[in-house]
Amino acid sequence: MWQWWTAIPLWRRVMAGLALGLITGLVLGPDAAALKPLGDLFLRAIKLLVAPLILVSIVSGITAMDHPGDLGRIGAKAVGLYMVTTVFAICIGLTVAVLIAPGDGLTLDTTTVPAEAPAAPRGIDVLTGLVPDNPFAALAEGNVLQIIVFAVLLGMALVVSGEAGRPLRALIDSGTAVMITLTAFIMEIAPFGVFALIAWVAGTQGPDIVLPLLKLVATVYGACLLHVALTYGGLVTVLARLNPLKFLGGITDAIAVGFSTASSSGTLPVTLRCTEENIGVSNPVASFVLPLGATVNMDGTALYQGVAAVFIAQAFGVDLAMGDYLTIIATATLAAVGSAGVPGAGLIMLTTVLTSVGLPLEGVAVIAGVDRLLDMGRTAVNITGDVSVTTVIAVSEDALDHEVFNASPEA
Repeated sequence: MWQWWTAIPLWRRVMAGLALGLITGLVLGPDAAALKPLGDLFLRAIKLLVAPLILVSIVSGITAMDHPGDLGRIGAKAVGLYMVTTVFAICIGLTVAVLIAPGDGLTLDTTTVPAEAPAAPRGIDVLTGLVPDNPFAALAEGNVLQIIVFAVLLGMALVVSGEAGRPLRALIDSGTAVMITLTAFIMEIAPFGVFALIAWVAGTQGPDIVLPLLKLVATVYGACLLHVALTYGGLVTVLARLNPLKFLGGITDAIAVGFSTASSSGTLPVTLRCTEENIGVSNPVASFVLPLGATVNMDGTALYQGVAAVFIAQAFGVDLAMGDYLTIIATATLAAVGSAGVPGAGLIMLTTVLTSVGLPLEGVAVIAGVDRLLDMGRTAVNITGDVSVTTVIAVSEDALDHEVFNASPEA
């Protein structure tokens, strides 16, 4: 029975949970609220992953920079470009979401929303608060920004430590693999959690919830296409001075595999092959920058989190101030860095963004049912971003074979 169950792709099981939840909720009506505790259990399981997953993912990504020669410079370029494109992604996502307003027309229970938003902290307090005085307390409390800062410092120290730090690096690499496996375990209960939460939402809110979900999917995909055209197209055309259509044609296989698997890490072998054989990037540059990107570059995730946060705020009738938007930009950018390149990681990281501006985590339940569709789109964006940054760096390092690139078909 278990083998039969696990043989069904997770996204199909989640979609089945969504469909059954909608039907159950509409049939039972308000009585479907009795299923909510099962959904709450799923939410708690997701939350327990966040802190350790961020820690090990970021440290592993930074220690991946430990290469001889000039890779320190290449690493600095990569991290800088990845961060810039991520900020662009979240800004595009927020702008498109505000203009389209996918959450309008969907009214959810606002009892979990704080009646009064907490006062905005002073800038100096935010700055000093980034550094944890006790990293274990930051992990225990789930202070995402402090965890990220600690992970960055720890990763840098491990790189500088060299041979002496190898045992701890190996331990953290093992921890990353274990956390990815644990994520897979917890995502196995996602169909049941989604079923319970969607049944509760549909039972208490009625059929008016379906149309806004379709509007949410269209909004995310529209923002993804805009980001690919403007940000990545601009990088390849302006900085690399290459034909963007040939660029996209050369990585079509990687985009297709990433879209179907919803896993940046799982697509990495195909991405490496396309980048070297079709784009013409040298092996040393591709083998360093692409794995780093699969860990820290999650533009699609950041964009999705911006759209989702606005969607949930609109659905719960919460007015976001400019300070909230700035907080979302900062938190989504940093949370995207901590997202593992595996299916479902973006949904987990969304909880950190919602928490940062006081939005109810119950909003995750509404999105979870269509998260597979959203995950496919944002993974394709992540992979396109990885290769575009790698290509720009290769051109700047004179490590791109233009004859190979020009032989690529246009998209």
